[in-house]
Amino acid sequence: MSGSASTFSVTILEKEYQVACPEDQQAELLLSARHLDEQMRAIRSTGKVIGLERIAVMAALNISHELLQARNGVTTSDPNSSTTGDKKSGKTSGAKAENATKTVDPADAASLSGLNAKLDEALHQLRQLEIG
Repeated sequence: MSGSASTFSVTILEKEYQVACPEDQQAELLLSARHLDEQMRAIRSTGKVIGLERIAVMAALNISHELLQARNGVTTSDPNSSTTGDKKSGKTSGAKAENATKTVDPADAASLSGLNAKLDEALHQLRQLEIG
């Protein structure tokens, strides 16, 4: 990582989190937090998943699904379609990606990988805050 590390505040589902991040990556951190917040709100709004931890896990699965599709050069025609969960059965169903494919630029893939790592760290910190 480059740049001087600073602590930045991000808000996800009305909760504020302090996250250490190099200053030159602050914009990516804020975009990642916003994306995570949007994913978690969408999951919560379905009413099918209850509990912050479960919502966070489902959001992580959705974002991981998006990342894997991007790595494989697959995209969906509906940007809102993603992995959805059923809290009663514990099963997830992946989005259908039959309609379109595209080549992902290696720089974009690297950026997505970095965003995924930041998401993992944010989820880890969220879990630590819930435990503490």
